[in-house]
Amino acid sequence: MGLLSTKSKEILLGPLSRNNPVIVQMLGICSALAVTSKLEPSIVMGISVTVVVAFANVIISLLRNTIPNRIRIIVQLVVVAALVTIVSEVLKAFAYDVNKQLSVFVGLIITNCILMGRLEAFALGNGPWAAFLDGIGNGVGYAVILIIVGFFRELLGSGTLLGFRVVPQAFYDFGYVNNGLIILPPMALIVVAVIIWVHRSRNKTLQEN
Repeated sequence: MGLLSTKSKEILLGPLSRNNPVIVQMLGICSALAVTSKLEPSIVMGISVTVVVAFANVIISLLRNTIPNRIRIIVQLVVVAALVTIVSEVLKAFAYDVNKQLSVFVGLIITNCILMGRLEAFALGNGPWAAFLDGIGNGVGYAVILIIVGFFRELLGSGTLLGFRVVPQAFYDFGYVNNGLIILPPMALIVVAVIIWVHRSRNKTLQEN
């Protein structure tokens, strides 16, 4: 497989839209609801998952011919747990406040359906480069949805983005009020549902599935 072949591009770009893990495959919904009340933790969570999925895919792909089938899940969990631990320690060292906001959800990357799904469905049957592209594509596809949700929830719920005030004070002087409801987890589900609706309306073929 060439580095920039048509197949490589499809593996990398497919999960960004037509095969997005969140809004098409309906995976990773729980973390999408839990960490997107602010934009910053949404970005950090998206990057963390992308890093873990990409490198876990590569490692499992490299080991795929040596892992006994009966213990493959255990090996996958060990690899993922090691990578998540590294990511968690890096966040504690360089982004401690964001790590506190993400709370247990960094550790729960281990159980993310996207991660285990890609290891089983792709990394075990493909070479390291393809597995890396697949991990990057699915991770970024996941991250994009989190960032969109986090953007609207923080903007409409707090009037800020990345902690900076973006809604002019004049708006508040005229009676504008932040929508506190959108910060609640149930509203995240509604935002995701709206994204799915817009995505399906623009991709008619997905409506048949």
